[in-house]
Amino acid sequence: MALTLREVCGLTTEAIAHAFLTSPATLAQRIVRAKNKIREAHLPYEVPAPTELPERLDAVLQVIYLVFNEGYYTSSGATLTRPDLSAEAIRLGHLLAELLPEAEVMGLLALMLLHEARRAARTSATGELIPLEEQDRTKWHQAQISEATKLVQQAFRIGPVGVYTLQAAIAAVHAAAPDFTSTNWVEIVGLYDLLYQATPSAIVELNRAVAVAMRDGPQSGLALLDALFARGDLTSYHLAYAARADLLRRLGQKSAARSAYVEAIALAQQEPERRFLERRLAEL
Repeated sequence: MALTLREVCGLTTEAIAHAFLTSPATLAQRIVRAKNKIREAHLPYEVPAPTELPERLDAVLQVIYLVFNEGYYTSSGATLTRPDLSAEAIRLGHLLAELLPEAEVMGLLALMLLHEARRAARTSATGELIPLEEQDRTKWHQAQISEATKLVQQAFRIGPVGVYTLQAAIAAVHAAAPDFTSTNWVEIVGLYDLLYQATPSAIVELNRAVAVAMRDGPQSGLALLDALFARGDLTSYHLAYAARADLLRRLGQKSAARSAYVEAIALAQQEPERRFLERRLAEL
């Protein structure tokens, strides 16, 4: 997957390393090993036979997913998004759905469409980041939301449901809410529970903790986040500190919130995100 993202999709080593939550040096070594294996084993570069497609599907889905992620939320640089990457990932998703109309293919396509539908509302006219709770939902692309919602329903009917369909279902709950306060956080937490069963990871725990905070209050979410940090997970992940800072801010714990914002800013590599965190820090 790393080699495909670098040599076929054209992502930088730094962006791929960010996606895999590893260092660029480690990722570069992984790519070199993959190239050496291909050369030494004389592996051909050819279109696989139809019978080989199902066993390769998971890797292809993850590559498309990571390309979209880099387009939807760039790992570094002056802009929040790269529309060219998002559009290419969605194009590939549509092609894959025609080729292999399986549940997880539909789930991934739905997930990408639901996130892409919010693009116009995610930044201001000057390129500043607008968080979900402050977005103008009249700017959300309703045709994409409608197409994606039908895909999610179809994926659940076909089954089996996996990580992409569950993520799409979470995004669909957000899309269905007329405003932020109307969001069904009970349903979202339940979907995160299922997602964690399907793919146990610290990132899923982080997102679930934020959802729990919205359902049960910031103190409940903060307890879950602190448990993650106590385990040593996500200590170099800026969004974990940003989430912690936000919950501490909501609780009125300004000193602790300031410290968490400083940690998040130090780790953030994307300029609009850094400016947003600096504004939050200044407000304290």
